[in-house]
Amino acid sequence: MVGAGTMGAQIAAHMANAGVEVHLLDVDAAAAAAGWKRALALKPDPLFTPAHAALVRTGAIDDAAFGEADWIVEAIVERLEPKRSLFERIDRQRGLDTIVSSNTSGLPLASLVEGRSEAFALHFVGTHFFNPPRYMPLVEVIPVAATSEDTIARARHWLDVRLGRSVVVARDSPNFIANHIGLYGLFKVLQAWEQGPFDIDTIDAMTGPAIGRPKSATFRTIDITGLDVATQVARNFVERTSDAGLQRLFTMGPRIAGLVERGWIGEKAGQGFFKRSRGAGGASDILVLDPATFAYVPRVPVARPVLDALRDQRGGAGGRIKALMLGKAEESAFTRDTLGDTLLYTARVWQTIAHDIDDVDRAMRWGFGWDLGPFEIIDAIGIKELLGVMRAQAPTDGRLGEPALPKAEEAPPLLADALAAGRNTIRTPGAFRPEPAELLILAGARDRQSVVTSNAAASVLDTGDGIFAVELHSKMNAIGGDTLAMLQAGVDRAERDGIGLILATQGQAFSAGANLMLVLMDAQEGEWDSIDAMVRVFQRTVLSFRDAQVPVVNAINGLTLGGATEMALHAAGVQAAAETYMGLVEVGVGLIPAGCGTKEMLWRANQQRPSRQADALPFVQKAFETIGFGMVSTSAPHARTLGYLRNGDGISMNRSRLHADARELVQARAAGYVPGHAPAAIAVGGPDVLAALTLGVHLAHRAGRIGDHDATIGRKLAWILAGGNVPHATDESEAYLLDLEREAFLSLCGEPKTQERIAYTLKTGKTMRN
Repeated sequence: MVGAGTMGAQIAAHMANAGVEVHLLDVDAAAAAAGWKRALALKPDPLFTPAHAALVRTGAIDDAAFGEADWIVEAIVERLEPKRSLFERIDRQRGLDTIVSSNTSGLPLASLVEGRSEAFALHFVGTHFFNPPRYMPLVEVIPVAATSEDTIARARHWLDVRLGRSVVVARDSPNFIANHIGLYGLFKVLQAWEQGPFDIDTIDAMTGPAIGRPKSATFRTIDITGLDVATQVARNFVERTSDAGLQRLFTMGPRIAGLVERGWIGEKAGQGFFKRSRGAGGASDILVLDPATFAYVPRVPVARPVLDALRDQRGGAGGRIKALMLGKAEESAFTRDTLGDTLLYTARVWQTIAHDIDDVDRAMRWGFGWDLGPFEIIDAIGIKELLGVMRAQAPTDGRLGEPALPKAEEAPPLLADALAAGRNTIRTPGAFRPEPAELLILAGARDRQSVVTSNAAASVLDTGDGIFAVELHSKMNAIGGDTLAMLQAGVDRAERDGIGLILATQGQAFSAGANLMLVLMDAQEGEWDSIDAMVRVFQRTVLSFRDAQVPVVNAINGLTLGGATEMALHAAGVQAAAETYMGLVEVGVGLIPAGCGTKEMLWRANQQRPSRQADALPFVQKAFETIGFGMVSTSAPHARTLGYLRNGDGISMNRSRLHADARELVQARAAGYVPGHAPAAIAVGGPDVLAALTLGVHLAHRAGRIGDHDATIGRKLAWILAGGNVPHATDESEAYLLDLEREAFLSLCGEPKTQERIAYTLKTGKTMRN
């Protein structure tokens, strides 16, 4: 990895996440070490765990063993001549099969290989990572004319399977695909802001979730990535295009220029479009830029009835965009001026930046976080409807120049050809899927109408080859009675007619845990028998995963909290996406894990003891702290260090491959599968362990580190982990410990402070300490 700047060091970190040894180089050893040190201090963390840092060693370019590397990635200063000079050196030293790639975000790649050997050009490709590389899935692969098909295939495989990135192949054009379209749309918005009448917060309200974009919308996104980055990419565009209209669009207006001149380029400068202010008592407040004075002023809530009405619009992001685009309000005119023009521009230029329209949509989804790509949006609106409103759109005050479509014949050929063929959409409905068909395990089963049974919370699917799946699909996949019924139905069907079962979801989160609303309603009504029955059913269902006659594999990703983690703890196997954030977080709502989770963490703690004679306390103490502090993993490898995942559980670097990998894990386990069973006995430490744990709770309470209710929860948790009312260290049955779990859960449900916590979490999505 040549170049230890922001991108180079982070790419090196993510390669280390994938278990790859990396030599991170810079002009000298000190610069490389300093760049790596800066990367390690970044938030969010570029590494899965601190241990992964050991795979990265730093050094000077003069010490590079280029001939021994499988892949050399260049990420030095974004100027042509330094890169060409470096590649001349690499050309003399690289191995015969070594791939060389450049992480340039927009320089012409053909210019980088001029004068290089034929062998170098055959093995050269652009690999444009998006920032931050660990969290942004898109990598654009850009071949030059001489790049071999083998090089493209090897690069794609490495990026996809090994590094878990989502790959599109782009043409060697200015800013490639995602930045080309994304920056065009961004500067249309900035142009509209420069010329009025909408303020920063209103524009963010119109360009965020309302149109299927991230919450950071426009101006918050620029502050995060840096206005300097946006303007540099825009300059690349201006230098590489002869289109006068594009050159005008990508030229900074006075407001943007004023920010750049002042150095107010975003968070890394402490201020940009927004600025964090510390008020009285240290409270933090976010101020917003007043472009008329370049002062920062308090933010005013955005009140736009048109935007409020979109929340009830059917059809998801496509339905909202269509309603906004075809409306008559000034917000609709703004959307046509910005997004509408971007859609038509994309339809005109797509062949110059990509090989097919699918890659354009994928690039915008994966690189900019759009819910729908530009061609998906056009199809959601309808070609006739889009062209109609864009032709009718008159420049209300000259803000944005001429209408996008003043003449009928100016419709982009892609759209005109679809209309000539009798279609009002570019694609037929359902024709586009972001992922390859072979990876669409759940969607594929639904397409084949292979739904075995279903309710509002989940469905049992036949995915083929004797492997069934339970797909969760309720809001945040909260686990209630309907979910448990489908889970049990899935286990029964797989045992009867199949070789295994996977538990999965197509969402960005696996599950937020148990349905707290049901718990709170029963607790407030004093329906203790109902809560007890619900917990018993949950426990039985969780244990059925372990005890099933066929392997049950949980395919987890994103948030996997509370009861969802308890399910994973008891599956025959887990296939986790690398970005999995799992934990037993019940303490945050005033409870303890009672779906077999506390019992299982005690059992796993005992398995870590080197011998029966070894002191149990340090191992039980770790389980106590993991549960008591509600520790949530920051990645799947981190979940393994917390004891949530086992060494035999799989990790999928690419989220898109998760379900296919889970199927492979089922198939690998199915041959000769031996069902799990309850442990014969679980060692408990008795009074000595209880005393040590409760002393820790007492000292933390006295020191003010935990409140009264946390201390109450801590003592109940200690009681379970120590084995309850036993006279000395002994062995107890699994059933006994599950009874302790259930009793503690019920008693805490009766606590007013627990009910307050649950109500607060349901209302705000956050936890409270009371």
